Amino acid sequence: MFIGDTLARRAIYSPDRLAVVDAGKAGRPAYTYARLNERANRFANWLRDVAGITKGDRVGIVAFDGVEFLDAFFACGKLGAILACYNWRMHWRELVRVIDDTTPRVLIFSDEFKESIGQALPHAPSVTHTLHIEGEGLPGSRHFESTLQAAPAVPVTTESVSEEDVAALIFTGGTTGVPRGAQISHRMIAWNTLNTVIHDILPGDTTVNVFPMFHTGGLLVYTTPLMIVGGTVVLVRRFDPALVLDLIQEYRADFFAGVPTMYQMLTQAPNWADADLSSLRFCTSGGAPLPVTLVEQFRDEKGVRFKQGFGMTEFGPGIFALAPDDAIRKAGSIGRPNFFVDARVVDERNRPLGPGEVGELVLKGPSFCSGYFNMPGALDEVVDEDGWFHTGDMARYDDEWYFFIVDRKKDMFISGGENVYPAEIEQVLYRHPAVHQCAVIGVPDPKWGEVGKACVVLAPGAAAAEDELLDYLRAHLAGFKVPRSVAFLDALPISAAGKILKRELRERFAETG
Repeated sequence: MFIGDTLARRAIYSPDRLAVVDAGKAGRPAYTYARLNERANRFANWLRDVAGITKGDRVGIVAFDGVEFLDAFFACGKLGAILACYNWRMHWRELVRVIDDTTPRVLIFSDEFKESIGQALPHAPSVTHTLHIEGEGLPGSRHFESTLQAAPAVPVTTESVSEEDVAALIFTGGTTGVPRGAQISHRMIAWNTLNTVIHDILPGDTTVNVFPMFHTGGLLVYTTPLMIVGGTVVLVRRFDPALVLDLIQEYRADFFAGVPTMYQMLTQAPNWADADLSSLRFCTSGGAPLPVTLVEQFRDEKGVRFKQGFGMTEFGPGIFALAPDDAIRKAGSIGRPNFFVDARVVDERNRPLGPGEVGELVLKGPSFCSGYFNMPGALDEVVDEDGWFHTGDMARYDDEWYFFIVDRKKDMFISGGENVYPAEIEQVLYRHPAVHQCAVIGVPDPKWGEVGKACVVLAPGAAAAEDELLDYLRAHLAGFKVPRSVAFLDALPISAAGKILKRELRERFAETG
């Protein structure tokens, strides 16, 4: 296999180099590339010989970050199978929908999600094998580590795997009310790695990964590129600011990536004042604009320089990068396009615009995904006849080719680094009998950047309290998607074309929240 089996190649070149530290487990078990490759071979043998997984089949996972996530990812690579990375924040009904769409035969889960998995499985006939990572699991499920260790370690290869085969599905969220599984090909991973090496990382670097691996940020921004070039990834189960500061110091991390909320929490950790961050060559921030005051605090108190960037699941995800030298000079910019990414700003007729003109951001390059799983016509909605991917983001660039996002993708907002799509929430709200009209917007929040606000017009003669509607949403949606407040209005602002004017609602509640 010339592509797909990352660990087999890396185990040849640097078998004894430290690959992964699983800092979320007691004793922080560590794995060299040779040992990690052995684990992937064992799991690939079990998947093929017991579960019947072959090229193109899906293996689902609902799990916190840990070595098991990488075992599954690299084992699937050896088989040409596809790892479907489900968001563990999903409500079990949401999980049923994506399982029904992607039909995995195997489902791996962390013990914390046992209850939701148990509720989903009766509605998931495609799943024939389940594996639990910790605890006692569910009736009929196998213990992951015991299963892996009992399998043979003989090498597994699938020579027919090519660069266009899909390695993983990463779900983008519900722009239309249904999460879309972006198909992450081996070609996409390779080109994203090249972009990342050119702009960010060096062979042998070490990082602490705090992003969940169901996110493109966790699996693809730095983890996979760093493992391809032979670096070390320290995994944490969930973000703990004090632990992260300790790990950066103990393992002498070369770089670290987070979202602004995480960086704010790091400065408030009890060990912030004593933390030695001198090993960091840079920190990367994404997901939302990073306040200049935070950049200055890290610089002045810890000597840390910031890179900022912009990415999306469908494209890379490393698309733009703002160098540390420009973090303050070009505050608010997402930077310049990465090396093998082409970017334009175009008008409504798809004509390129000049510096300072606002239009839609469009992208082109070999790190683009292979469409959305089980949605063959969906790319036609976002890719034009010349191959440009239309992001839906309004942007501009200046005379030095630094890009700035002017307005977010349609109505999406970002809360604590998570993309939240109002259409998905609105669909649920409209099922409540008291709701006549509704619109969900993002409003400023000092901790999370933005949180949701539901603007509701009640049906004639109907009555509903704020808590009632929020509880209704909690029964159907993941917690981070549920708005923090409800505004009851007599009417929503409507355009001449009959569309709800969310911009007016955002302006109305921008100050009051």
